[in-house]
Amino acid sequence: MRPPRSLMARLALSVGVLLTVLWATAATLTGVVLRHEMDEVFDSALQETAQRLLPLAVVDVVDRGTDAATQRIGAVREHDEVLTYVVRDATGRVLLQSHNADPGVFPPYDGPGFRQTDTHRLYNDDAVQGTVRITVAEPLAHRAEVAREIQAGLGLPVLVFVPVALIAIWVAVRGSLGPLRRFRERLAARGARDLSPVPAEDIPAEIAPLVATLNALLDRLRAAFDAERSFAAHAAHELRTPLAGAIAQAQRLQAETADPGARARAAEIEATLKRLTRLSERLMQLARAEGGRLRLDRGADLRPVARLVVEDIARSLPPGRVALQLPDAPVLSDLDPDIFGILCRNLVDNALRHGDGALPVEVSLAADGRFSVANAGPVVPPEALARITARFERAGSSAEGSGLGLAIVAAIADRTGSALTLTSPRPGHAYGFEASLRLPTPGRSAG
Repeated sequence: MRPPRSLMARLALSVGVLLTVLWATAATLTGVVLRHEMDEVFDSALQETAQRLLPLAVVDVVDRGTDAATQRIGAVREHDEVLTYVVRDATGRVLLQSHNADPGVFPPYDGPGFRQTDTHRLYNDDAVQGTVRITVAEPLAHRAEVAREIQAGLGLPVLVFVPVALIAIWVAVRGSLGPLRRFRERLAARGARDLSPVPAEDIPAEIAPLVATLNALLDRLRAAFDAERSFAAHAAHELRTPLAGAIAQAQRLQAETADPGARARAAEIEATLKRLTRLSERLMQLARAEGGRLRLDRGADLRPVARLVVEDIARSLPPGRVALQLPDAPVLSDLDPDIFGILCRNLVDNALRHGDGALPVEVSLAADGRFSVANAGPVVPPEALARITARFERAGSSAEGSGLGLAIVAAIADRTGSALTLTSPRPGHAYGFEASLRLPTPGRSAG
């Protein structure tokens, strides 16, 4: 039988079993000791009864004469006679007996002292130079019955004590493990990005080293992630200036050369450098999404941010390519407006890049804070949809892109407590893709 995996169940079970065994052992030993003491008391009663009755029997026999018939002592009232006796002469003739005595259970007299048969415990004594002999008998069944009653008296409380003890042990162990349970709950409530030490002031001393080791591991992980994000952000930042210079040189080369082949190669270099610039910008956005402060202490209307981002993107597109729908009332959120701008731009760029160029991309910000971007592109298979928020994942698309747009959006949604919902086909259509999430508002987490 395998032990339970719960530490609380193991402690309660082991302590309960140990107490039960100890109680049963103590009850058994007590019963053995009591049985020994009980035998001494009963033997003393046998001896005392014989010594009290023998003088009375001698007087009665002497007064009646030697030829008197056997006399049976009658009962004053009905009762269970535990001790029976017979008085005999030297020849074994019964002179006197108790009213319920059975001469057949009394063996021949063989001298003073204790005797025992298969059914009775006996005590012999004599007087008048051995001519008057008394034997007092007690059934062994009587002693066994008394012993059983004592054992029952000692054992029956176990039936009540053990369940009560188990419940008390369970409550005590559960209360003792309360700090550990609260520590687990605090740890489980952490987000994937929260690597700060877990408070553990009330943790028992036996568990404290494990908690300290866990917090040290979290510190090392946080330091490693911070170093990774810092490297990505600094590398992307440092690349911006040389990339801008290289793009300017490629553009100048195109303007100064009359060779069509050289001009084409310069254009390819410029396009490649621009892709690298966009990638560095996405890396900086990802680093900020994963490590920066995303929520403010106050709320702000996000409608102007959405309008500004969409208008900036739409300048280089045909009219009607992006359709923006905003409510009349302000949409207040404590999400940093710059972060919302990054989120909005990445979703719209992703929808434009992978959608049908003949149909508009629909951008919607509802009064309850739900933000959605939908396009009319091809349906994304479920297996691709499940991994589409991974870094550098393009879900099999051949469209130009860094593969970081949805990863940035997913990081922002995760750190702000928002639930990013990706649907393909988009609701109400047989085609397309939609990304939506509920933006956090002041005093309420996102849903």
